[in-house]
Amino acid sequence: MTQIDRALRSNLKLRHLQLVVALDQFRHLGRTAEFLSVSQPAVSRMLSEVETMLELTLFDRSTRGTEPTASGQAIVRFARSVLAEYERTRDEIAAEASGVAGRTRVGSMVVAMPVLLAGAVRLLKERSTLATVLVEEGDLTHLLPKLRLGELDLFVGRLEPGYAAPDLVTEPLFNEPMVVVVQRGHALTRRAAPDWHDLAALPCVLPPPWASLRVKIEQTFYRHGLHPPTDVIETASFLALTTFVQTRGAVGFLACSVARHYAQEGWLAVLPIAVPFELPPIGLITLRGRRLTPGAEQLMECLRLTARATQDLAPGSGPK
Repeated sequence: MTQIDRALRSNLKLRHLQLVVALDQFRHLGRTAEFLSVSQPAVSRMLSEVETMLELTLFDRSTRGTEPTASGQAIVRFARSVLAEYERTRDEIAAEASGVAGRTRVGSMVVAMPVLLAGAVRLLKERSTLATVLVEEGDLTHLLPKLRLGELDLFVGRLEPGYAAPDLVTEPLFNEPMVVVVQRGHALTRRAAPDWHDLAALPCVLPPPWASLRVKIEQTFYRHGLHPPTDVIETASFLALTTFVQTRGAVGFLACSVARHYAQEGWLAVLPIAVPFELPPIGLITLRGRRLTPGAEQLMECLRLTARATQDLAPGSGPK
């Protein structure tokens, strides 16, 4: 334990941390060497150096590549956290020196991307044109670990109650219902009152089975005395949803502001079908106790301002 403490406090360098993160990402010595712009023997020597310092085996090597051991997974988490804090500090100092807002790293769900986040970034750029926003799209299962490691400054999306935790600070912004979408010119757009019976007979793009929204959609079909569609594509990707809506004549479900935005752009049509279930509000998540950079604080303020305007696009929504 003393040796590990000494290595973590004094001996490990940034290049060692970058190495273990790259090895975890690529799981291959050759690809790691290519990414770090060094030779493969140099990668092997550096890994051996780190393992000797720690007196631990961090990666199992085989002809198939490298696989982190249990100790290796712990060191990778440590390395990701340190590197993220290093980048945040570097960016903050550079921003202070140059008088600009710096870089903010935000994780966003699709529901927040085209209207809420896009509007907030536009406001941020009006305040500081040199401010940089790094956006990573995904769901809570993918983005929350990055937030906890410090690789993201904040998250914007649906505040699913199942992911609430003492280390997270949540801030609801507004409620947003779901609507049913189809391609422009779809046969259902010409019907005066399409309903759930019409949807059950068509191909349908649905969230993955483990998503709470999927359960709510299926329960709604059952409440109408119907079985959910059997011709289904399962995805959490907005691009996949719009692709299959366009190419297969499928129906899909989108947040109201997102659907209306793309309907105005001519990509989709919104059907006048009531989607009666309640969903968690759209909001922000940050890590408790972590000081935000000035850029992150500015972006959060821009998100709040944009959220107030976005409420007008989602009937029945309101601040929480």
